[in-house]
Amino acid sequence: FSRGPKVTYVPPALSEDESSIFAHYESGINFDKYDDILVDVSGHDPPKAIMTFEEAALCESLNRNVSKSGYKKPTPVQKHGIPIISAGRDLMACAQTGSGKTAAFLLPILQRLMADGVAASQFSEVQEPEVIVVAPTRELINQIYMEARKFAHGTCVRPVVVYGGISTGYTIREVLKGCNVLCGTPGRLLDIIGRGKIGLSKVRYLVLDEADRMLDMGFEPDMRKLVSSPGMPPKEDRQTLMFSATYPEDIQRLAADFLKTDYLFLAVGVVGGACSDVEQVVVQVTKFSKRDQLLEVLKTTGTERTMVFVETKRQADFIATFLCQEKVPTTSIHGDREQREREQALGDFRSGKCPVLVATSVAARGLDIKDVQHVVNFDLPNNIDEYVHRIGRTGRCGNTGKAVCFFDPEADGNLARSLVKVLSGAQQEVPKWLEEVAFNAHGTIGFNPGGRVFASTDSRKGGSFQNDRTTSQPAAALGVAGDDDEWE
Repeated sequence: FSRGPKVTYVPPALSEDESSIFAHYESGINFDKYDDILVDVSGHDPPKAIMTFEEAALCESLNRNVSKSGYKKPTPVQKHGIPIISAGRDLMACAQTGSGKTAAFLLPILQRLMADGVAASQFSEVQEPEVIVVAPTRELINQIYMEARKFAHGTCVRPVVVYGGISTGYTIREVLKGCNVLCGTPGRLLDIIGRGKIGLSKVRYLVLDEADRMLDMGFEPDMRKLVSSPGMPPKEDRQTLMFSATYPEDIQRLAADFLKTDYLFLAVGVVGGACSDVEQVVVQVTKFSKRDQLLEVLKTTGTERTMVFVETKRQADFIATFLCQEKVPTTSIHGDREQREREQALGDFRSGKCPVLVATSVAARGLDIKDVQHVVNFDLPNNIDEYVHRIGRTGRCGNTGKAVCFFDPEADGNLARSLVKVLSGAQQEVPKWLEEVAFNAHGTIGFNPGGRVFASTDSRKGGSFQNDRTTSQPAAALGVAGDDDEWE
């Protein structure tokens, strides 16, 4: 990549200490409520769900690592996803954030690799991984890699992660030490393949995490380039797995291009719905009162970890500086910050040194940070799916959380109806004034605040799932993360 000066950053070596490898989220008081969530599996002849990890028939090493990770019983996406993947079926899965999707795909994949006795060769100049996992942001792909490293600990399987912002030479050396599971962001993945360091002929599993984002306008050409790269087995000869918390209907149709015709669709809860463990509060604001409102909110949160989402990189720096001037220890993360700074910011936030993290949508998806009690949408995103992902940074793994949303009727009116739907779908209070804004919003035919639409088995065949969207933007505009598109 010839953008700017050569990147020389090398990330610090990871600890080999078991207590840090297996550090994990403690499940919260509502973990058992997962069992009551409605699950819909559609498609031909789905395998029976498992109820316990024992039923997953994992090998001894994997069982040991699952137990060290603090996993006691599978979540719904794991109960259904593990047997589907073990049975060799393609899968499009939709489940709320923080519900264990990463383990749902890693465990059955690692089990198959171990059963077949794969081993990573350090001596090959071209590495031929059996698994490729793609995700849209550096922080998320790194997190998936850490999970893979945890579950593969003490086994012959070697996961490797590749993403932008770090030295290419370092990345290639890591790949050449042996690679069975290659985790990467799209740009860097295609770069490493293009340099001839990765061969694709042995790929058996292709996993797209945050699949709706991976198939929207920003990334779709890269995904098509990846699946048509020389050596990549056609979809009939590999297993393709897609996971996300939101699936716009147009993206579902597109996704079917990448999957075998007999793929299964797994919907846990409402497709595109928010987690009911997050208390959502909507505050009416004007553009100029937002900063004062934010200070009011942060007065009540104290040292509890709070993520503040804004729409642009410039705004992220501006708000972080403003909060620091107001003596609120704050850091920020966005796509223009160097990788070292991004890692430092996340580290300071995780440790509690800076309990407030101001972020663009680059941090909206998948990030699993312990003890995030609050999310503030300082700026609302331009589509409801992004809102669902953002508030999913709290209330994870059965823990409870709170999300405050600043709503400016002047600027955010087009999101009112979708917001009412998400609030009522998650059994949250809908302010009267918001219902009025929604009712008066453009195109209110059939407006039904309490309406909930579930996926129907018949519609899967055409790849078209009901995700009752109320936005009428063109497909390309959905899911595009403001001005903070991540490519490498």
